[in-house]
Amino acid sequence: MQEQVELRQFHRNMVDRLALLADNPKIAAHVRDNFPSPYSLADAHYWIDLCSKVNANAIQRAIFYQDQFVGGIGVLRQEDIYRNNAEIGYWLGEPYWGKNIATAALIQMTDWIFQNTSVTRLFAGVFETNSASKRVLEKAGYKLEAIHHKAIIKNGVVLDEHLFVRLAL
Repeated sequence: MQEQVELRQFHRNMVDRLALLADNPKIAAHVRDNFPSPYSLADAHYWIDLCSKVNANAIQRAIFYQDQFVGGIGVLRQEDIYRNNAEIGYWLGEPYWGKNIATAALIQMTDWIFQNTSVTRLFAGVFETNSASKRVLEKAGYKLEAIHHKAIIKNGVVLDEHLFVRLAL
């Protein structure tokens, strides 16, 4: 599986497929509100433009499976005394769920971050309702560090956030 999953830069030629895959309420239900829903072509253009700008604190990659764009993964470095910490997040188009693609992408991005940056701690916050993402993180070597009770609100529902962490070796 690992060899069938590749992380690449976002490019303009992905805009149609990005809008098609990301425009799914099932994806939007498990990500932050700044992920547009519905997800339009204009949103896809905006995202790709944002990813093309140099930002030392953010690394965004397109996930490819068998040479097809299938989702995204990104890392946002924290600041000040937390500068060796970074948040990691990802999403996949629904046709690609359950194929271990997210796990392979997460392992690749995690390894790259630890080998190429001074980040020593990666973390991901997961909605309590997102069991699939919890399994992805566990398979990639992340450990549940904390549960932030009633910490988030999504679509009017107050939820716990499960915080998963992986440390550099």
